[in-house]
Amino acid sequence: MRTLPALENFPLKTVAFLKNLSKHNNKEWFEEHRDDYNEQFLEPAFQFIVEMGERLNVIVPGINAIPKIDKSVFRLHRDVRFSKDKSPYKTNLGIYFWEGNKKLAGSGFYFHADANGLFIGTGIYMPSSEQLKVYRNAVADPASGKELHNAIKKVIGKGKYSLGGKSFKKVPRGYDADSPYSEYLLHGSLYVYYEKPDFAELTNNDPVEYAFKIFKDMLPVHQWLVKYLK
Repeated sequence: MRTLPALENFPLKTVAFLKNLSKHNNKEWFEEHRDDYNEQFLEPAFQFIVEMGERLNVIVPGINAIPKIDKSVFRLHRDVRFSKDKSPYKTNLGIYFWEGNKKLAGSGFYFHADANGLFIGTGIYMPSSEQLKVYRNAVADPASGKELHNAIKKVIGKGKYSLGGKSFKKVPRGYDADSPYSEYLLHGSLYVYYEKPDFAELTNNDPVEYAFKIFKDMLPVHQWLVKYLK
């Protein structure tokens, strides 16, 4: 499949810009290199979203793929009001695709690139307290708990993905620690992910097709979360 001009050497050219930004993390440098920001960061990110949105919509009808900052593209500008680190810009590319009306309110597909490599994941991160309760009740139910276990096993069983979001040492009060699926009750978030410290696998590969195949592999976990965390 052909790679559109905006996506040639993506995300390597974006990471190159981010590396330079990390060395000169100030407004003056950023404004002097705004053309680089547009050409190496925004344009490829927007094109990636458009292309990926078309593919994801086939397997997840109605997926939100919006090529705008603060929509599918996380903004680079940092909120430094309550941070000791006053660097005005983030040094990573974050792209998100989600179902439903509200971003980050449910499961979605996430693509992340920075100087440390590539991260691609699917799931829900930091659910609300109400969502967490719904999630725990679904895990505790034998039928839906088994569905989750099978979905995770199907993804992790491919041998290259990991399960993330475990944040508790003990099963929450009110839930059976002897349940066959109690390990999932230790999760404050639940997502599966693929991580690489470099971009070698993207050499001579279409970045959209490469990421889409990973998202498609992770689909069973996304579908379970969408089904039960309404």
